[in-house]
Amino acid sequence: MADGRRNDRHPRRAGAAEGNASGNNGQVSEEVQARTRNRWGEGERLRGEILAAASRLLSELDGEDALTIRGVARAVGIAPASIYQHFSDRAALVTGLAEHEFGRLRLAMEAAESRVPAEDSVGRVRALLHAYCRFAMDNPGHYRLMTANGASRIAPGVRPHGPTIDLIDRISAAFARCAESGVALRVPADRAGVIAFVGAHGRVALFHSSGRRPGEDAVVSFADELLSLIFA
Repeated sequence: MADGRRNDRHPRRAGAAEGNASGNNGQVSEEVQARTRNRWGEGERLRGEILAAASRLLSELDGEDALTIRGVARAVGIAPASIYQHFSDRAALVTGLAEHEFGRLRLAMEAAESRVPAEDSVGRVRALLHAYCRFAMDNPGHYRLMTANGASRIAPGVRPHGPTIDLIDRISAAFARCAESGVALRVPADRAGVIAFVGAHGRVALFHSSGRRPGEDAVVSFADELLSLIFA
């Protein structure tokens, strides 16, 4: 009887194990696949969270020098080692943050331009320049970081490139559309883009360095005055 009971138990165990291996195998595989699918893009998502946290911290700190790997990790809620999976060191994090901020500025300018009817080419140039000025005034620490390193050295005869050049090209393209629509310019569109960008950048720099700021409206008004000098 005892042997019979033992033999009766083991087949049930074997059957249950067999059921788990066969009957539930599809369910287990689906769960593993679901977890694998959830991991797709997690690395890039974490990188974005790291940059977003660094951006928030930069708004709260005195400057980029106070930004640390440990502080950013604490803000994200991860171990510092997790940041090193995306950025080799603090310098790489700062470089990535500058690129992130240029992306934010680019989106702000695109959004401002898109709100102006396509047929209003002059209004679109104005919207681009206003968005640039407002971003720079609203994000002083970020703007200093974005413009701190200047242009990289390049070989003679090679056209400069980088996020700042991309912004100038976008403004120049907007001036070119003005010329195509019959709006007269005092200078070629590519030079108009440089003049507008350099003028706006310089005015924003004065805004940040001035102890007694005249207010954001004065900077935006300057941008309008600058445009009036470019259009014939």
